[in-house]
Amino acid sequence: MDHLYEKTVRTTEIFSGKVIDLKVEEVELPNGKKSTREIVKHPGAVAVIPVTKEGKIVLVRQFRKALDKTIIEIPAGKLEKGEEPLECAKRELEEETGYKSESLKFIVSFYTSPGFADELIHLYFTEDLEQGTANTDEDEFLDVLEVTIEEAESLIEDQRIHDAKTVYAVQFLKMRG
Repeated sequence: MDHLYEKTVRTTEIFSGKVIDLKVEEVELPNGKKSTREIVKHPGAVAVIPVTKEGKIVLVRQFRKALDKTIIEIPAGKLEKGEEPLECAKRELEEETGYKSESLKFIVSFYTSPGFADELIHLYFTEDLEQGTANTDEDEFLDVLEVTIEEAESLIEDQRIHDAKTVYAVQFLKMRG
């Protein structure tokens, strides 16, 4: 067993919501002492790096209440129960941007905030976009933008792009040239 492992002694469910669940776990530390961990349980998500034939990145501008500001992001969304990440990525891309693609390439999966949450984002890339139909959720309002890598870098500097998945996406595109 991993010598850094923390054994769960007791779990208390605090909240069960539409997007997340919150629990508090009492754990036994490797040195035998006890501590508590607040953990956000998340069903996982997908994100897509969509690039047009003109080489522009398709982004969405959306208000994020947790930040109390509007930021610009790559299209992304929560996995539905039992949904495959690839199918979710196709769905979210079309719903949010009005573009669709049948050739999404898996890039990587990564944890967003492993210190307190188990959210795992599956990241895809496509440069094979076709016109589809935008169909956002009833409580989702956003603008679609198409920007160059240089414009995206400026948006990062201005903190208008201010989330890890989108910064990662811009760096990915820069590295692939």
